[in-house]
Amino acid sequence: MKKTIPLFIILLLFTSFSSALAELKTFVKEYTYQASEVDSKVSCRAISLEQVKRLLLDELGTYLESYTEIVNFKLTKDQITALTAGIVQTQVIKEKWNGERYWIQAEIKADPDEVVKAVDSLRKDRQKSKELENANKRAEAALREVEKLRKELELAKKDQIKIARYDEAIKELSAIDWLRKGQSLSNAGDYQGAVSADTKAIQLDPKDALAYVIRGFNYYILGNYQKALEDSNKAIELDPRMAGAYVARGSAYSELDNYQQAIEDSNKAIELEPSNSLAYANRGAAYGKLGNYQQAIEDSNKAIELDPRNSLAYDTRGDIYGKLGNYKQALENFNKAVELVPRISMSYAKRGATYSLLGNYQQAIDDANKAIEIDPRNAWAYVVRGDTHYNRGDMERAISDYKICARLGHVDCQRGLRLKGITW
Repeated sequence: MKKTIPLFIILLLFTSFSSALAELKTFVKEYTYQASEVDSKVSCRAISLEQVKRLLLDELGTYLESYTEIVNFKLTKDQITALTAGIVQTQVIKEKWNGERYWIQAEIKADPDEVVKAVDSLRKDRQKSKELENANKRAEAALREVEKLRKELELAKKDQIKIARYDEAIKELSAIDWLRKGQSLSNAGDYQGAVSADTKAIQLDPKDALAYVIRGFNYYILGNYQKALEDSNKAIELDPRMAGAYVARGSAYSELDNYQQAIEDSNKAIELEPSNSLAYANRGAAYGKLGNYQQAIEDSNKAIELDPRNSLAYDTRGDIYGKLGNYKQALENFNKAVELVPRISMSYAKRGATYSLLGNYQQAIDDANKAIEIDPRNAWAYVVRGDTHYNRGDMERAISDYKICARLGHVDCQRGLRLKGITW
């Protein structure tokens, strides 16, 4: 099989959710905050926004608790609230500030059936659900710190140290809010919007290692591997024991063809967190690129054992079986990868290449078309479709695809066309 770009791990973590579907239910809440002498309009809004969101998520969680599926998930109310915070988005309807009180009214619009599906997916991902629960706990802790310092400042109004701590707690509260907004945007497929939200979170709390990891993941999905690497490095600098940071950096190194460093980072992640399925999948993909097929399969098997929904592991295993000429098993693994994450362009391209090798040209073209539909800049998908047209004897369409591939920067396509004297 030809060289392909490895799938990015973070795509395993997110489930697509659309609030534009039918059967939307609207939840509306309002909150009024009485300002203290140390409060500004900014701090009042941050506190009011967090409180009204908590009221909305609590009502949504209560509503969802009656769903049979949620009951079967055996989730606590806090878990439901944390997971839904990473799925739905809160919209502010109205807000007023008179210098003494801040009033805010906000709403959540959601299709409960779709939210339940998204909750189901997120709850199965231990890393993602852990991140969301952690964000919820951090927000609660920040609110408690704000209230504590507010009471203390009523007695010591000019304590500059406590005032500074109060301001920092407000910033942390706002940072967490932006981080959760970024998570919901990435869940909806808006990765550029997620990067913007993550950046605001980092500006407010530049010492939050997790924020850098999450933004790095989103940069990776957007194809900005250097930025992903920089964010991972910063996260490791802030917290050298964060396994996810090494997984993220290893993924970036893989895309930059530094497979040995990717393996070393995966080893470190496994050392810190032996149950990290993503670390094994990432290491397996790197071993595969280095030609160590046995180790690649072993790591993929381990990743699937730890998390049967790890699509990267199936994708890697499919790659290896294809290189070994076992196209039937390759196809089975690519089928599973597509089933688990149906919006990955490369999975369709790889499955299409396998179908082509098996002589099923129509299915190969269908898969290549799907890959291109998802990502029109996927050069490998044009290679697959071009090769399939070539094998069918349709040279005109094959050359057309090779030209597009060359214009996208694919070196092999450029070299091949140049040898034939064909410009693109």
